[in-house]
Amino acid sequence: MSKTSKYTVEKKAAVKNGVYRMGFAVLSIIINSIILVSVVVWLGNSWPAFHMLLSLFSAFIVLGIYSQHRTVSMKMPWIMLILLLPVAGLVFYLMVGLNSSTKKMRKRYEDIDAVLLPLLPENADILDELENKYPFVGNIAYYLKKHAGYPVYKNTDVAYYDDAAKGIEAQKEELKKAQHFIFMEYHAIEDAQSWHEIQDILEEKVKEGVEVRVFYDDMGSIGFVNTDFVKRLRAKGIRARVFNPFAPGLNLFLNNRDHRKITVIDGKVGFTGGYNIANEYFHLCEPYGFWKDTGIKLEGDAVRSLTITFLEMWNAIKGNDIDDVSFEKYLVNNEYKSHEDGFVIPYADSPMDDVQVGEDVYMSMAEMAKDYVWFITPYLIITDEMINVLSLAARRGVDVRIITPGIPDKKIIYSVTRSYYNILARNGVKIYEFTPGFCHAKMSICDDIAATCGTINLDYRSLYHHFENGCLYSDCKAVAETKADFLKIFDQSKDVTDYYVNSRGSFLRFGQMILRLFAPLM
Repeated sequence: MSKTSKYTVEKKAAVKNGVYRMGFAVLSIIINSIILVSVVVWLGNSWPAFHMLLSLFSAFIVLGIYSQHRTVSMKMPWIMLILLLPVAGLVFYLMVGLNSSTKKMRKRYEDIDAVLLPLLPENADILDELENKYPFVGNIAYYLKKHAGYPVYKNTDVAYYDDAAKGIEAQKEELKKAQHFIFMEYHAIEDAQSWHEIQDILEEKVKEGVEVRVFYDDMGSIGFVNTDFVKRLRAKGIRARVFNPFAPGLNLFLNNRDHRKITVIDGKVGFTGGYNIANEYFHLCEPYGFWKDTGIKLEGDAVRSLTITFLEMWNAIKGNDIDDVSFEKYLVNNEYKSHEDGFVIPYADSPMDDVQVGEDVYMSMAEMAKDYVWFITPYLIITDEMINVLSLAARRGVDVRIITPGIPDKKIIYSVTRSYYNILARNGVKIYEFTPGFCHAKMSICDDIAATCGTINLDYRSLYHHFENGCLYSDCKAVAETKADFLKIFDQSKDVTDYYVNSRGSFLRFGQMILRLFAPLM
């Protein structure tokens, strides 16, 4: 039996059962919601005083939402939903928008961050050097250290991969070299060929005495693996955990998913980028045309931040897990000597705090641009604040460009994405659609000076609801390689800017307006 064929016996059943489980859980949530709404309506009809109390409570909730320290783009949809559909809107807000059940989760993340983040170096001297050389990049680095806890590093080499297939091959080669530990955290893992080839390596490493940990998001993987996937990994000696299992009932933490993609090997080599571990990312199947994705490899001191990011999620997700009591053995003093002298900042974003790190970095890239700032994203669903920043940069004469897919993976979300073209195009932002297929990469680049690569889409889910990670790199060859890839993508894309300035029918505009109104709730 071949290495990969030993996994295929349960493959179809795994996917089928995963979809059934998701369908059952969704149906359960819908039924619970209908019951709650029905009970509230019945109480209102049977007891007039209750209806008055409900109206007062709704008004109180609306005022509370309005007074929140959040962007208007996130507040207005909830306010309008509650005003238009008082009962259903209020129930939905209490279930999802209020998200009160995350208080325990917030406490767990605060506790683990209080232990882990101080283990990162200050690197104040490197920050000073960056601020003197590139003041605007230094400003972003200062922000990331002060508000997210992640420092800037030197003594780190960045390898850029313009195709996920290249990234995963490099990743497998590094996995084979592991001597002490392997950490892998992914939004989606598919129980198929791409994962099987990695699992073969992980099983061999376990036999050699290497500690292997795998962590994946249940929602992201639900159509790819069966519920016993984690048990099978554990049976092979791989320590495995599932983030936020998707279960029937009213799980108010359901809206927050782990969208990070991280591999750390011995604390010396790290990988991140847009790709998950599933066949479509590596052209083993292509349901949406050519799948464009990218990634980076870090070698050197900056891997420490990736290690901390993984350990945060591993130790925070579940209160009754047996967590780490010591972290020193995973935070090695790196003896690596870099070949370049650039600056590297791996960082993470969490919905458990009130800081939108991913959005702030993207907006800062646009604000500091003098010549150009380019973005690529699979989804474009952004706040009015970001629209204003991108538009102002374009009005200042900056070449602002955004690349989105030519072939969508989710048609409704694609329609919402296109609804943002008009306002951006009218203000001078250039919009491109990647004609060969679906672009899943999440990157930005500015003025040949700095670039970002990671997991953060230009959409509400990534910017406000998900756990994400990214990497800002400056003054290294990976910036030039990133730019070269952008230029290649532009050649493969269609400039749709002029079309979307005026060429939209009234019906299309109305439909997109409705979709945009509730985009923050999606």
